[in-house]
Amino acid sequence: MGPKQQQTTPQEDMFRHRLENMISMDHELVKLSHLIDWSKFEASWGSLFESRRGAPATPTRLIAGLHYLKHMHALSDEAVVARWVENPYWQYFCGEQWFRHDLPIDPSSMSRWRKRIGKDGCEMLLKASIDTAVSSKALPVKEFRKVNVDTTVQEKNICFPTDAKLLDSARRKLVKLAAEHHLPLRQNYNRVCKMLVRKIAGYAHAKQFKRMHSALKKLNARVGRVVRDIERKLVDCEQHVGEAFSIHLSQAKRVIAQKRTDKHKLYSLHAPEAECISKGKAHKRYEFGVKASFATTNASGFVIGAQACPGNPYDGHTLAEQLKQVESLTGVKPDRCFADRGYRGHGVTETSVFLSGQRRGVTKTIKKELKRRSAIEPEIGHMKNDGLLGRCFLKGQEGDAMNIILCACGHNLRKILNYLRSFMRYFLNACWKVISIMAEYIPQNRVAA
Repeated sequence: MGPKQQQTTPQEDMFRHRLENMISMDHELVKLSHLIDWSKFEASWGSLFESRRGAPATPTRLIAGLHYLKHMHALSDEAVVARWVENPYWQYFCGEQWFRHDLPIDPSSMSRWRKRIGKDGCEMLLKASIDTAVSSKALPVKEFRKVNVDTTVQEKNICFPTDAKLLDSARRKLVKLAAEHHLPLRQNYNRVCKMLVRKIAGYAHAKQFKRMHSALKKLNARVGRVVRDIERKLVDCEQHVGEAFSIHLSQAKRVIAQKRTDKHKLYSLHAPEAECISKGKAHKRYEFGVKASFATTNASGFVIGAQACPGNPYDGHTLAEQLKQVESLTGVKPDRCFADRGYRGHGVTETSVFLSGQRRGVTKTIKKELKRRSAIEPEIGHMKNDGLLGRCFLKGQEGDAMNIILCACGHNLRKILNYLRSFMRYFLNACWKVISIMAEYIPQNRVAA
């Protein structure tokens, strides 16, 4: 059984209120709901939720609308579902006909939907937002041929990693897991390690680095004792118990063995995919997350390409894949691409690439367009401040990729709403001018008669 189908019921209900009678049909969110082609989600996602028993799945329009609203307003899954109940415009946007007083879904359903549709489903949401911008005339098709490309860092939801925090966190996880499986330890070092972590922080603040390294060495030794004690006890345990400890033991060994100058270090136990990236910022020397690549139109700043770049690759090596994504989402191959000097050595030949400060082959028109290259910076800033790009709460590399694409969807929809608001404001001002001219002209004719 597939997702529920939206049914039109023209008959009025005595105990329910029709949304069309409660809201203004000239509202920009209502107009946006009419511009989006919701049938594409039903055709693409319906096969993912086929089942022969049980209740039908949640309507695809409801899930797509909730994800759009979430990233338009930078809300969590719980917050967007709670606010949906209070806002009739949001309910109309998601395809409801009657005002509802109950939650549409459990917030955990959004996580399950994201896992099923995956990265490809999120790219479909981004393509729908681009098509909506074109149909609303906020984005001319000719702008697809000139794009700006840049990278940024999407930080993971982790604290700043230190050796002491990682070591003590690995020890606490192992001790807790041993208690759950009734595995007796020779010593858990709860009191000793807590004291050592406080000492290490105090010595580092006082710049007493010899004492800090000495305390860190003691902490490392205590965690190693716990690891070896558990490994000895697991020899006589059943197989499923050893499997439960395998991930935590490997992480603890990795934290114990890694050095300051090592590459591909572990920076978080609950988010091992987090990477240390340095973008040369004065206020933030290092950022821990994943590199994100974006492509925007040169003139209006709509996002027409967004993808995660795990492994912290060189910016120039990400350009070819980014331009391929732009072509797949828009159906138009970019003629000109504008980027900063970090993309030197990109190796792209099919599209003309112009870098900041370039003079060779730059005409007056290209020079004017090259000045618009830096316009992508505030667009990324808006996605971080007004969206959820500043910190990713989704799990794994798949979660990083989906969050980046969905942030681009929310940014495009915010720009479309701003366009619809400005268009309505311009239209109303023009109407008021016509009315005022007519009001001034009619009395003069009456007096002359």
